[in-house]
Amino acid sequence: MNPRRTAVTSAALLALLLPLPLAAAGSAAAAGAPPGSAAVALPASLAGTPAAAADPTPQPLRPQLPRPTGRYAVGQDTLHLVDRSRTDPWAKSGPRELMVTMRYPAHPGTGGPVRPYLTDEEARLLLVDRGLDKQVAVESLAGTRAHSRSDARPVAGRYPLVVLSPGFSVPRATLTSLAEDLASRGYVVALVDHAYESVGTSVPGGRVLTCLACEQAKGHEGRQLVAATRSRDVSFLLDRLTGHRPAWRHARLIDQDRIAMAGHSIGGASAAAAMADDPRIRAGINMDGSMVPLPEGGLGGRPFMLLGSARAQPGADGTWDGNWPRFGGWKRWLTFDDSYHFTFSDWPTVSEQLGLPAWSPLPGARSLELTRTYVGAFFDLHLKGVPQPLLDGPVASAPEVRFHDPAAPAAPAAPAVPGDQPGRTLR
Repeated sequence: MNPRRTAVTSAALLALLLPLPLAAAGSAAAAGAPPGSAAVALPASLAGTPAAAADPTPQPLRPQLPRPTGRYAVGQDTLHLVDRSRTDPWAKSGPRELMVTMRYPAHPGTGGPVRPYLTDEEARLLLVDRGLDKQVAVESLAGTRAHSRSDARPVAGRYPLVVLSPGFSVPRATLTSLAEDLASRGYVVALVDHAYESVGTSVPGGRVLTCLACEQAKGHEGRQLVAATRSRDVSFLLDRLTGHRPAWRHARLIDQDRIAMAGHSIGGASAAAAMADDPRIRAGINMDGSMVPLPEGGLGGRPFMLLGSARAQPGADGTWDGNWPRFGGWKRWLTFDDSYHFTFSDWPTVSEQLGLPAWSPLPGARSLELTRTYVGAFFDLHLKGVPQPLLDGPVASAPEVRFHDPAAPAAPAAPAVPGDQPGRTLR
């Protein structure tokens, strides 16, 4: 675990939360590592302005997410959903709220400007929480450039729906690159912020919901409550997307018979919990998240994939080993060499472009390439029926990917990488 956390996060919560490479990056910089670059001045030649007339004000550095790899452009809508049948478990009053970013296959050249990656306040709270507010400009993180176009015209058709759930305490935006790539490949993607489980979630009316769950959810019981709460969130979301009066104007794009879920960290644990609770979810992926116990019947034979960092090998996290026999259908256990907890999110490529210290030897672009490739292959196989030899075993084009079988003799432990300390729980 990293030594630095904000005052709202107790030591007892650290076993539940994802590790904090962002905070560690701040600590490393304070100890003498190369500081992050908060702003850079654009040369006049690049700015398209004569040197004498160049604006002397430094322009904030804005990272660029990699382009989606699929055939479609990507459209984006944002939904604010309110479940009035539930009282929020963290606020203890008021209904449960969700902020959801919908992405979908769209016609190129349609729609308005790309929406901000984060609001300024969401970015500020995330940087403060991770100890990077003195190194990275709010405008830099908030202005991270993605590729979705707001209100873009959808490509007619019926597409599988994939729900994505982020890690605990981080916003849904951290899975933007994966969401955009899936949409470009012919999926509708619902990327969810679960109220009061991120350091900052902006909602209509100028409100910002902070991480009340960070103060309340502790240890194994806290993980169970978070996973159970998110499971109910997802069932509510599916009701609102596929019901008789759907909340989304393009709901006709969704093929209700092809629904799946993936998540990072506690979001991955929630994917398994949601599958156990809701038979509409046909397949799922847990990206590097410690799990809660599945029921005896497991997932009813539906396919599930464990996709882990370098340390997520058999024997490293008892929640993976314990649940493995309950995945009664198609299943895989994969890890990426030289990776760490945030490998499956946007953070490696964003942090590299911000000049922050690297937290694993696996480059950011390669992290996203592997994540997109293997997640996309899983959903293409199980939601579209497209054969995927990539998932049958190791391939020369991806030497970093290891396939594991807990019944086989244990493989040598993966070497430690910065930000993933020996002996810690996976999440």
